[in-house]
Amino acid sequence: MITVQTQDAIAIITIDRDEKRNALDIAHLEQLGKSVEACISDSHRALVITGAGRAFSAGADLGGVYGDGFRDALYATLHTITTAPVPVIAAVNGAAIGAGTQLAIACDLRVSAPNAVYAVPTARNGLAVDPWTIRRLSVLGGGGTARALLLACETIDAETAQNRGLVDSIGTTADAVEIAREIATFAPLSLQYSKHALNALLEPDEWDDSLGFEFDRCWSSADFAESQIARSENRRPIFEGK
Repeated sequence: MITVQTQDAIAIITIDRDEKRNALDIAHLEQLGKSVEACISDSHRALVITGAGRAFSAGADLGGVYGDGFRDALYATLHTITTAPVPVIAAVNGAAIGAGTQLAIACDLRVSAPNAVYAVPTARNGLAVDPWTIRRLSVLGGGGTARALLLACETIDAETAQNRGLVDSIGTTADAVEIAREIATFAPLSLQYSKHALNALLEPDEWDDSLGFEFDRCWSSADFAESQIARSENRRPIFEGK
């Protein structure tokens, strides 16, 4: 379930699926995107996205169906957040893994709980994230951080993430709400222009045919199928690059 709480000019959008550590499936991604769009239509001037309970989001729901439908829903929601005409703040209240990290970096600012961690372990399961995600990680946290997350499958704690620029401040969801409340008093057209300009100048479209081919190959690979089998058998996958 996705819940929305409004406080004057701001809205707090919560992924409320604590029993699954707020893992994302197609339905929840679509609900999240629609909630963001509804808050914009209702003229809210700043949004906060957070998770209920223990985690911000543990990433993709491993019990769900992977494929074009999931990818389309994920990237549509990330696009809705990044192109929203108002600032969006991630209140990262716990672990942000895989799609959870993608969701956090799609937001304009990140307020991280001290116990939050970040990881994008695609190489452990034979998958891939799109070039936008890789560029966004590099822009925010630097190339070293992007390589650590994507190539070494490291898990980065909140303090390290802040030191590297991936996180803006350490704090609670209440702290994120206070930041949103302050932002909501600023000039909306100035904020909209600055967000648009930052996206246009720092994150040009990096997708090309070769990247698209390699991205799709990961999602349809035998290695990805092997990772799913290994998970069901509670063992480490054996990858062969096929």
